[in-house]
Amino acid sequence: VQLQASGGGLVQAGASLRLSCTASERTFNLYPVGWFRQPPGKERAFLAGITYTGDNTRYAASLKGRFTIFRDNAKNTVYLQMNWLEPEDTAIYYCAAARDYRGVPSSTTVYDYWGQGTQVTVSS
Repeated sequence: VQLQASGGGLVQAGASLRLSCTASERTFNLYPVGWFRQPPGKERAFLAGITYTGDNTRYAASLKGRFTIFRDNAKNTVYLQMNWLEPEDTAIYYCAAARDYRGVPSSTTVYDYWGQGTQVTVSS
């Protein structure tokens, strides 16, 4: 399964962005999906995840409700809606899918497929 992350860009603080993660195969719809980010010089960290049905989600506590993950299985796509962006949100954002997993994993080691990343830059 190949994942394509898109939707990043350069925005000002307070703006919103919606990232998309589109898969090449419909089997993607059977996998939980997570969004991660990696700021410059730091490790990749879990942000949000969603079960394959879309009925359960999980978020990093640090997001304070600013981000929302959802999926449209008819389009083989998972989205990350990001609101009230802050300069600290500047990072490369990655999506990933976990094969053969129930629930929403937060560890990078559990995920089998990764997108190439999309850059988000938030200016103050």
